[in-house]
Amino acid sequence: MQSFLKKAYHSGMLSFAVLRGGPIQGAYRLRQLHFHWGSSDDYGSEHIVDGVKYAAELHMVHWNPKHGNFAPALKQRDGVAVVGVFLQVGKTLKREMKRILEEIDSIKTKGKESPFLHFDPSILFPKSRDYWTYEGSFTTPPCEECVTWILLREPIVVSPDQMAKLRSLSMNTENEPFRPLVDNWRPLQPLKGRVVRASFK
Repeated sequence: MQSFLKKAYHSGMLSFAVLRGGPIQGAYRLRQLHFHWGSSDDYGSEHIVDGVKYAAELHMVHWNPKHGNFAPALKQRDGVAVVGVFLQVGKTLKREMKRILEEIDSIKTKGKESPFLHFDPSILFPKSRDYWTYEGSFTTPPCEECVTWILLREPIVVSPDQMAKLRSLSMNTENEPFRPLVDNWRPLQPLKGRVVRASFK
């Protein structure tokens, strides 16, 4: 199974990131990225490897343009590919996370938005491109069964301060009492016959 590559492509005024290779056919376009994290550093990831939980998990959501746009892709088995990256708390932090965390102060409460331009998501990848893959679903309702999961084996390292920054977000609007946005992860689900493959031995 070949390694996958992720690059930013530019066409006129349009700029988008593309995922290709590995377990998917063709080029999938990046739609969004988001994080899941816990209320402490010892859990928060949505995948668990050999009993190990990580502080957080980054998801880069891509869709298959052969289906026209994102909504129809959600109804197709090959409609979406999600790259998952574990976040592990340590000392040698991933400096590239700073680019994302700088925006948090402007979106501290529910409903806030901030422009996020000229960002290459591949800088968030670990050095190793080893991964596990399986056919599954989204982890948020309605949990459409349209996702090819690509879960990177090597975590990226973030600092306790960076994790605290994520936990400083509020689930409520700015006119409501502060309610920390934490534990936004889905509990581990049974495999239900799914086969998990690896790109490495």
